[in-house]
Amino acid sequence: MQLTKQLLDQRTDPLYDVLVVGGGAAGLSAGIYLQRYLLSTLIIDKGKARSFWMQELHNYLGLAPDTPGREVLKQGKDHFLSLEGDHLNGYVEDVVDEGDSFAVRVRIGRSNPTYRVFRSRYLIAASGVIDHLPQLADMRNVFDYAGHNLHVCLICDGYEMRDQRTGVFGNSEGSLEVAFPLEWFTPHITLFTNGAFAVSDEFRDRISAHGFTLEERPIVRFLGENHRMSGVELADGTVVELDMGLVSMGSKYHADYLQGLDLEYQGGNLVTDDMNRTTHPRIFAVGDLKVGMNQVIIAAADGAKAATQIWRDIRRQEGHRRAGTERKVA
Repeated sequence: MQLTKQLLDQRTDPLYDVLVVGGGAAGLSAGIYLQRYLLSTLIIDKGKARSFWMQELHNYLGLAPDTPGREVLKQGKDHFLSLEGDHLNGYVEDVVDEGDSFAVRVRIGRSNPTYRVFRSRYLIAASGVIDHLPQLADMRNVFDYAGHNLHVCLICDGYEMRDQRTGVFGNSEGSLEVAFPLEWFTPHITLFTNGAFAVSDEFRDRISAHGFTLEERPIVRFLGENHRMSGVELADGTVVELDMGLVSMGSKYHADYLQGLDLEYQGGNLVTDDMNRTTHPRIFAVGDLKVGMNQVIIAAADGAKAATQIWRDIRRQEGHRRAGTERKVA
């Protein structure tokens, strides 16, 4: 059921088997598998998953290359709801481990919000990340091209940049290191600092040896039309013509709600086992939050693995079949 403020009272004192934080590819995949395992599931989604901004999924097996990410998410949500899972648009603010269950505090609504606490036996963190983008005076100008030919993932989109004039936009010397594996696809690479940081002499020598161009002047705006970036204009009026862009500026991890829990991290990512269980036995992390590769197809697999392990846990705990029994959440 798609829950709303008005429908929340229909869920009287629910204890879900699993609460999934995040309605992207990983969260929806987990929800679909959980429902098919006859477990009760609530997905809480803040909206605008990372894959929502992907205009075309060029590398997802079985889908047409021009399939937009938002269409995959719509189909996934419809599938989940058809299996009688619960879905709520909201923002998870806090998670408290109560021993046998988690108390999850959710803010519902942007203006005049209401708050609700949901409880579940297991928790799946699938809230993902959002990529940092070049900070210009007019951010609308950046959003016009992000997700089109201004990319954020070399592994996903390196093929799109083959033999193209590609700009690499970083926020530190280390972030510009992506230019070296990018050279596998194209030799036509310009590195942009946007005037935000200094580059060492050693790094200058490396990029010069590879034939890259370094541009340290501030960027005024991206150029292009119909969401196709064609270059950048610099502060002194210089125009650098480009065919593609690769942003390498890191990400914001949407996992503040886990701060009160004792979990192991590697950088900003949660450390998990092969089935995506974290260092807490009843918390799983899937998709971009966990250590590993950040692709839609891998996120979907992550969700399936976590759901399967939770089903195994619950099946062993309960020791009986659920078919024909009443669901825990009415």
